[in-house]
Amino acid sequence: MSAYTQQAKQMHSTAILKRSCLFFLAILARSAFFVPVPVCAEGLAVPAGTAAVLEKIYSFELDAAIADAGQLQQEHPEHPLGYLLEAEARWWEIWCLAADYRYGMTTAQHRPNKLPGDERYLELSAHALSIAQTQLKEHETTEMQLYAGMAEAALARLYGLRNEARATARAGVKGREHLLRALQLNPELADADFGLGLYNYYVDTLSSFVKFLGFFMGIPSGNKHDGIRQLQHAMSDGVLTPAAARFYLAIDLHKYDQQYEQALAIIGPLAEKYPSNPLFQLARGDLYGKLARKEQAIACYRAVLAIRLKNERCHTHLRELALASLAAQGFTEPR
Repeated sequence: MSAYTQQAKQMHSTAILKRSCLFFLAILARSAFFVPVPVCAEGLAVPAGTAAVLEKIYSFELDAAIADAGQLQQEHPEHPLGYLLEAEARWWEIWCLAADYRYGMTTAQHRPNKLPGDERYLELSAHALSIAQTQLKEHETTEMQLYAGMAEAALARLYGLRNEARATARAGVKGREHLLRALQLNPELADADFGLGLYNYYVDTLSSFVKFLGFFMGIPSGNKHDGIRQLQHAMSDGVLTPAAARFYLAIDLHKYDQQYEQALAIIGPLAEKYPSNPLFQLARGDLYGKLARKEQAIACYRAVLAIRLKNERCHTHLRELALASLAAQGFTEPR
């Protein structure tokens, strides 16, 4: 067993024991890493301009994505989508600043402090939730169940990042209920399968001790194989979630299962399609590093250094992470 694997497992076990009672909620919070869509019996229908916003988000053109999402809000003020799109773009900035390089892998780390950018993100998510709830009171639709679930989960993921346990629990439980109801109304809804797939995957990776606690707390069990199948469904049939499904499945196969080759095959197409997204490049480089493919890892990390982001704080932080990643490969890049 490699030193990386031993350290990762030790870190994983400690984190699980510390947050055992709320771990399933953190799972749901992470599953919100995508944008919801209006739903109809035949599939998903999105307003004009949605695809362009998503392309800018995944390309890490976040300022442009925020501006376009604002335009959608003006055109459809009583629709949750524009607000959730802006929240999604802002989440990438939050994730960027929370990221750290540990044990050969860059991931977002918990932070107890509140940052200025949090307030706008929470306002957007809460407003989207309010719109969806209002419409659900008038008439239940798959569309609004999905939007409500995504809005709750968007709130939960930031509360989870800040270790606000009660707020995470409250939003996480409600969000999961909405997602399950949306899938009940439309079993072929691949975008809902994405979030629930992450839930199944994570719950099945918990230690026996946490599963034991979950039994008495009434936490539904999960099945990793079902979770992977659901994530693959989102990758192949989702309208707005294929990229997110790829990112998280690759990250989790890396972190929890040490399936580096499989994870690399999943993240590769994402990094190729969105070469300007530094987080995708870092994830790919980390996997090359674990597979002892030093030249490819260095190329990915150097690609991050070549990316210029408009957000100065994010740009500086990701540059430091790339330099740390390069140093781990025994390569020193001039600053």
